[in-house]
Amino acid sequence: MPRTLVTGGAGFLGSHLCEYLLKKGHEVIAMDNLLTGNIANIEHLQSEQFKFIKYDVTQYIYIAGEIDYVLHFASPASPLDYLQLPIQTLKVGALGTHKALGLALSKKATFLLASTSEIYGDPLIHPQHEDYWGHVNPVGPRGVYDEAKRFAEAITMAYHRYHHVDTKIVRIFNTYGPRMRPNDGRAIPTFVPQALKNEPITVFGDGSQTRSFCYVDDLVEGIYRLLVSDINDPVNIGNPQEMTIKQMAETVIRLTDSKSNIVFQDLPEDDPKIRQPDITRAKKLLDWEPKVDFEEGLSKTIAWFKTLDTGNYA
Repeated sequence: MPRTLVTGGAGFLGSHLCEYLLKKGHEVIAMDNLLTGNIANIEHLQSEQFKFIKYDVTQYIYIAGEIDYVLHFASPASPLDYLQLPIQTLKVGALGTHKALGLALSKKATFLLASTSEIYGDPLIHPQHEDYWGHVNPVGPRGVYDEAKRFAEAITMAYHRYHHVDTKIVRIFNTYGPRMRPNDGRAIPTFVPQALKNEPITVFGDGSQTRSFCYVDDLVEGIYRLLVSDINDPVNIGNPQEMTIKQMAETVIRLTDSKSNIVFQDLPEDDPKIRQPDITRAKKLLDWEPKVDFEEGLSKTIAWFKTLDTGNYA
């Protein structure tokens, strides 16, 4: 039975990953300081094969016994979070990645870093492929997240080249599904509760900026395939089905049968205008591509949001 540590294991993506690994026969240790994670995300996983440790991974990480895999998913991940928690975001990207890599080195474990499409910044090429170096404002308000992840990638590759740690880097594009935190600043967990309450849907800018949304089950499958592969270079995992934010808001309104209307707000500083993954590398090397249609995944996500607080929803 492989023994695996998932930092950020009580978060949206981390909890789905823990669940998937348990189904694959892993013994899983989830570590999270619950800054943005939620213990409710992993309560259903309690078993002899699963353990939760509340801990800040920017501190020295000690785990007794063997560890086969270290998956580093600890970090605020939404603009609302990392703009309110800039120092914590930088620390977990730098110190947290360093501590998690140190554990992987000491245990001779495979290390996987959860990186992000945000390392491409507001891109000058479209779609974005892994060889693109990015267009990032390092001193802008979003720089705390972008540069934390760019540093995390750099130190991960340094541990691979200098210490010969078996490292993987997944660049995650916009992902959605059950267990997202309502109103966390990202589009879908903002729009869905608004639509269910028949409140105005708040779209930044004129809604023409694009995103590509991948359902969480597809994403986790891609991450696992990368984890057990022999690939050390970064790999994009995401859904290349691109749409405008306005189109996505209109789809939410239609699928919820909402009476909401769309209102427009000022576009945040350095907000990317386009975002679409080139997944050629994932297709070729991992035999992976997303399978869940956006409306199918969104319907499942809406159904989950309805379970949270149905008394406030129309």
